[in-house]
Amino acid sequence: MNLIWFLVRASWMTVAIAALTGSVSGVSSALLIASINNAISSNSLSSNQLLWSFIGLAFVTLLTRILSQFLLVSLSQEAVYKLRLRLSGWIVSCPLRHLEELGANRLLATLTDDIQSISRAVFDIPFVCINIALVIACLAYLGWLSWAVFLVTLVFIVVAIGCVQFLLTKTNDLLKLAREEQDRLFKHLRAITDGIKELKLHAHRREAFLTEELQVTAASSRDYRINGLRIGSIAISVGELLFFILLGLLVFGLPKLTTVSTPILSGYVLTLTYLMRPLQSILEILPGLSQASVALQKIDTLGLSLTSRSETISKDKPELPPFFNSLELSQITHTYRRENEQSNFTLGPLDLTFHAGELVFIVGGNGSGKSTLAKLITGLYIPEAGEIRLHGELITEHNREAYRQLFATVFSDFYLFERILGISLNNLDKQAQEYLRQLQLEHKVQVKEGVLSTIDLSQGQRKRLALLTAYLENRPIYLFDEWASDQDPFFREIFYKQLLPELKHRGKTVLVISHDDRYFHLADRMLKLDYGKLV
Repeated sequence: MNLIWFLVRASWMTVAIAALTGSVSGVSSALLIASINNAISSNSLSSNQLLWSFIGLAFVTLLTRILSQFLLVSLSQEAVYKLRLRLSGWIVSCPLRHLEELGANRLLATLTDDIQSISRAVFDIPFVCINIALVIACLAYLGWLSWAVFLVTLVFIVVAIGCVQFLLTKTNDLLKLAREEQDRLFKHLRAITDGIKELKLHAHRREAFLTEELQVTAASSRDYRINGLRIGSIAISVGELLFFILLGLLVFGLPKLTTVSTPILSGYVLTLTYLMRPLQSILEILPGLSQASVALQKIDTLGLSLTSRSETISKDKPELPPFFNSLELSQITHTYRRENEQSNFTLGPLDLTFHAGELVFIVGGNGSGKSTLAKLITGLYIPEAGEIRLHGELITEHNREAYRQLFATVFSDFYLFERILGISLNNLDKQAQEYLRQLQLEHKVQVKEGVLSTIDLSQGQRKRLALLTAYLENRPIYLFDEWASDQDPFFREIFYKQLLPELKHRGKTVLVISHDDRYFHLADRMLKLDYGKLV
């Protein structure tokens, strides 16, 4: 039902037209069976009227069936397409801190596994809808043949559906548990790729991780899915068995209880035999629909979590402030609330002011709050208390998106795009190539139509490519988070003694998080943090 509502929300008009054409197709199929039954019962197989009516009904059935499927296939795939975009939009509109709390593994499971389950299911929905229309039309025909026999058949079908639905409910419950395990499994799979060096260098850790973490979670997910799909298979088999039992009762049992004419009985047997294929198709698709319903519920839950914290992001392209003079942070604080721990880490309250053309170093030990401060300064984290003012104007949710456009950054956990996105310059390739020469990467990377020839480089070289993007953005404030930590001594010297002074000379405000104390004397100011406080 969730999937049907999912399609109705996408376009109720298309669903209505598809339902109408599908119903016509189902009625036409039922009339085809009626014409065949009439021809057999009346021994008028050579009647031209029956022949032409049969041909006409076959043509109408084919045409309406194709039209209904075309409409539903287009609608279902369009709905999945919009769901992907909507989910991506929810994520990029959600505050960074909330995304970190949700965890990358949960987001990845939703973007990949859940979307794929729904995509597979909506492909089957058109066929399910056509088959349901066919079943309803055939049941109506059976009622027209004989209400007494129809009531017996209907009672049996209701009991059969109840038995099958009971098994499918069990299937759905087990698939929900399997989906919960899927989140944990994605977390472990990420640990393999992100922690491969640590796993390779410690045999006991690797063995413990594989047997006590990954294997346990993978086995739980496997077992829940196996049990769920097994019960689904039992439901399908029970449905087929009950169908044959119904045929046996009609052919062998009902004539002993009451008088039933041969035309009626043959009509029932012919119709029910014809219904076997669409009913079997529906039963085979139902487990996949159950799995997709679980996935859709997970997406709805995630969507509520994301939209409840959604930031105000204008559809119009935020404009870069015309100039930068001063940035003031007043009494800002941010707290990390740690689960299962009595103490929390709080950064601040801090009072800071930055001016154009300054080179400021932010220093301190690990865990002192340097990266958190960087995220507060750039607007990625929202202060829990205090305020940020740009040229005296308070930064709020209405102008925070425009405020973020002040910053060109390279964080320690940066992401490098293969294409230079969002930068419109007439001579982009030429400028990029010049910066590559300054960064000593021209022999490894080329730029053609804004696309980098490769990003498969060492971490230090990848950071230089990230710096290339920051240069091309040409924004008033630059922030580098431990940028030089992966550079060789030669290029580290170039970074501190050439690149940073050049940015300052161009009037840029440069904020550098660093542990390189031998270069601290180059800064105009130095901010030292110790467990969230300025010292």
